[in-house]
Amino acid sequence: MDFAAQLDHAIQRLHDEGRYRTFIDIERKKGHFPHAIWHCADGTTRDVTVWCGNDYLGMGQHPVVLDAMQDALVKTGAGSGGTRNISGTTVYHKQLEAELSDLHGKESALLFTSAYNANDATLSTLPKLFPGLIIYSDALNHASMIEGIRRNGGAKRIFRHNDLDHLRELLEADDPAAPKLIAFESVYSMDGDTGPLSGLCDLADEFGALTYLDEVHAVGMYGPRGGGLSERDGLAHRIDIINGTLGKAYGVQGGYIAASEKMCDAVRSYAPGFIFTTSLPPVVAAGAAASVAHLKTDATLREQHQTQAKILKMRLKGLGMPIIDHGTHIVPVIVGNPTHTKVLSDMLLEDHGIYVQPINFPTVPRGTERLRFTPSPVHGPQEMDALVHAMDKLWSQCALNRAEMSA
Repeated sequence: MDFAAQLDHAIQRLHDEGRYRTFIDIERKKGHFPHAIWHCADGTTRDVTVWCGNDYLGMGQHPVVLDAMQDALVKTGAGSGGTRNISGTTVYHKQLEAELSDLHGKESALLFTSAYNANDATLSTLPKLFPGLIIYSDALNHASMIEGIRRNGGAKRIFRHNDLDHLRELLEADDPAAPKLIAFESVYSMDGDTGPLSGLCDLADEFGALTYLDEVHAVGMYGPRGGGLSERDGLAHRIDIINGTLGKAYGVQGGYIAASEKMCDAVRSYAPGFIFTTSLPPVVAAGAAASVAHLKTDATLREQHQTQAKILKMRLKGLGMPIIDHGTHIVPVIVGNPTHTKVLSDMLLEDHGIYVQPINFPTVPRGTERLRFTPSPVHGPQEMDALVHAMDKLWSQCALNRAEMSA
């Protein structure tokens, strides 16, 4: 086989479909986020404003986080030096896990190198702990959940997105004695809609199923202390396993699960994705712990974040932009064509210094390609005005359809 030719064919197919992805090399400006420096391919640099980052609250630049990381760096150096089982568990890791278990009102928490790894490792391990386990998964669950469920070798059922009636049908069709788990998300990041958490918990209670909730796009941003939608809605005690990230609202890196002490103990003892992975650097764990602790008491950033999202949605709606609005912080503007989406993204970056990454298949279904904006408390009026004016100009320039203009 001509392996090089096969690789050329695979890459060209993405180009032909308008789905080829490119990296934009940026250098965030400490203390000035969302502003960054774009290192262009020709060797020049330009100032840009980041509108697609997951540092939702700007905590990656917060003095509380930076001070904690600098202190840990001076004390411990760079890496952890091993896996959690072999010299890689430090006081910083234990402190962070204590903050996370407290955040969700759980007995314990288990730290992973990413939320993807946490989902994949946990969901692929659960059938080892509960032989015959059937996992019921929402059709729009994240790729990390899908991968973990696929790899576990157990039975799985996919229910239509947020469709409680369909889930009930699937539960009723299976052996009542079989162990069951329902896996779902709180905020679905592509459309910004939310899962029917209470109804899902009710079905889990009725059929004796465990519940597994991915709160990745909600932790830090919802609830009195940032515990996510499950905290906001008073449902955390009904969720058996909560997955979260430290790389979005908390502005650092890493993922975790929070659950009972027995559950976390079993997962850490059986999951290869945990056992054989070098642990997070202590400096990262220290910064994440400081961020989690700070956001438990600082509701101001959460309130500002929601306000910014509402303002951006209102202004884009006023221009007739086809946005999806489910009342969360995600602001998707539907373009509906991969090539047009890429062109808009390129023009925003090159002509207006606005960086927003195009979202295409397979991340979203074909025909729903979009630009997904993530406003934050540190996007001020000047940045907002620049984005709205640029979108208005380019939408007309590209002759894209608009909805009825608001009166």
